[in-house]
Amino acid sequence: MEMLTIGEVARRAGLRTSALRYYESVGLIPQAVRVSGQRRYDGSILNRLAVIRLAQQVGFTVAEIRTLLHDFPEEAPPSQRWQRLASHKIVEMEAQIHQAQAMKEMLETLLDCQCASLDACGQAFAHSS
Repeated sequence: MEMLTIGEVARRAGLRTSALRYYESVGLIPQAVRVSGQRRYDGSILNRLAVIRLAQQVGFTVAEIRTLLHDFPEEAPPSQRWQRLASHKIVEMEAQIHQAQAMKEMLETLLDCQCASLDACGQAFAHSS
């Protein structure tokens, strides 16, 4: 099996070496083998990093990624893992979308502000909510 230095893994994965050290420290990737004090990773680490990147792209937190990787029985299929986490994330995202839409509506209202002072704006919004 090919063993890669931290620099080689970082270059191939498009990451900084500090990201790899962080992923190791929070348990997203296994501790690297040390050879003369230097980290050496099995080439399969690139697959794990691709999964981590995918999870980050869809908005999973480090804790959620750790759940994806470690909090299921070893034999749990990937589909079961993704489905459980994705269903929770969709609910969370829907709440964020609702909040963002409400914020947008408030900002649009502020664009039409005709108040004589900021205190008047505060009074207007206090009575509207």
